[in-house]
Amino acid sequence: MRFWPIAVLALLTSACGIPHSLTKTENRSTPKLYNISETSNQSDAEIIRQKFFPDPYLRDLIDTAMANNKELGIVLQEIEIARNEVRIRKGEYLPSVGLRAGAGFDKASRYTNIGAMEANTEIVSGKEMPDPLGDLALGLVAHWEVDIWHKLRNAKKAAMFRYLATVEGKNFVTTNLVAEVANSYYELLALDNQLEIIQQNIEIQSSALQVVKLQMDAARVTQLAVSRFEAEVAKTKSLQYNVQQQIVETENKINFLLGRFPQHIARSSKGLSDETPTLPKAGIPAQLLENRTDIRQAEQELAAAKLDIKVAKAQFYPSLGINAGAGLQAFNPSYFFSAPASIAYSLIGDLVTPLVNRNAIKAYYLNANAKQIQAAYNYEKTLLNAYVEVANQLSKMQNLSKSYKLRDQQVQALTQSVGYANDLFKSARADYMEVLMTQRDALESKFELIETKKQQMNAMVNIYRALGGGWK
Repeated sequence: MRFWPIAVLALLTSACGIPHSLTKTENRSTPKLYNISETSNQSDAEIIRQKFFPDPYLRDLIDTAMANNKELGIVLQEIEIARNEVRIRKGEYLPSVGLRAGAGFDKASRYTNIGAMEANTEIVSGKEMPDPLGDLALGLVAHWEVDIWHKLRNAKKAAMFRYLATVEGKNFVTTNLVAEVANSYYELLALDNQLEIIQQNIEIQSSALQVVKLQMDAARVTQLAVSRFEAEVAKTKSLQYNVQQQIVETENKINFLLGRFPQHIARSSKGLSDETPTLPKAGIPAQLLENRTDIRQAEQELAAAKLDIKVAKAQFYPSLGINAGAGLQAFNPSYFFSAPASIAYSLIGDLVTPLVNRNAIKAYYLNANAKQIQAAYNYEKTLLNAYVEVANQLSKMQNLSKSYKLRDQQVQALTQSVGYANDLFKSARADYMEVLMTQRDALESKFELIETKKQQMNAMVNIYRALGGGWK
């Protein structure tokens, strides 16, 4: 009991001078609805990716990416590292026990206190002290830091939260990977359609070129008209090689995401013609807290940062350590197993508290506070970004739907005008420039229609990603 005043004094002394805690409480509130008429509580983020993407070719590509993507493999090892960190922290607040074995000898100088005492010791015949004096030891040793302030336990919990954060990080990578594969796949389908349109347009322009040549033979047009038509055909033919290069690069991009060397990507032969984009159900913004894995990752990191403050604060308090040992020890092997005389044991407890030069501890504590505030801001930023992403993509999807209808009307009108222009040109009621411009406008409008369709499909995928779908 006489040591209690010392312990209390150490506690009071160490508690003095702890800096004031500066932390931030994160704002978890979200708007009730997105900026649309959507009022349903159902969110398509709950739909697993196999059902959200009906195209069997796309599903196969996504499954292959899940198995072979290199970035995903790197993230999986980060999870393993974090899991091992939890094991390390767990072991720190449990007692450590080890087996100790040692052997040696000692010869004290005559002119030291031990040597002088040995020289003045009465020597009994047959029991002289060996010189040099040997030492053999075998036993168990243990050390335990008593976690009276939960410093070690909180460090273990913080490591657990960081492990959970890496799991959520892996899910976030999965969501983005699914979206990237899907967007690249739809881009590939769009390029297939563009190549098909170019080839159809080459046939139309080539036919028109033959008509112009016949009319030049009949002296109805000049060589200038023929040359302009030939130039237009050459220009259109050159476009197909640009598109073919884009197809190669897009296929290679998909193969990279799938973790394999370049090869042909199996896909729908009809391109985007059979794809019908649908506006996903957004649900309510509060569901982002559960479905968005980057928000959940930020939440776990924030929880770890809060525990780090407790760990840092515990550094100011005394630490209690217990060391123990038990085993056999003798200066001569013949006495080694002569129990109980050869049995040695020890039990030592120490209470240590920082008194002088605590600047490093204060800095560690203040850093923990700053990192907690940083984690809180990061959580709020992630939540705000998630809401903005969903709102932007929902608005984009609606506007693209209206734009696609108008562009489709434009394509139909220009496609008809190509036929009208050709008929008028044959009857000398329109000049060749009108035919050329009409064909050029029709080609561009078809390209823009396909581009709008691709953007619609991409927006649908991006809404699914922004809502937090794809990782389940």
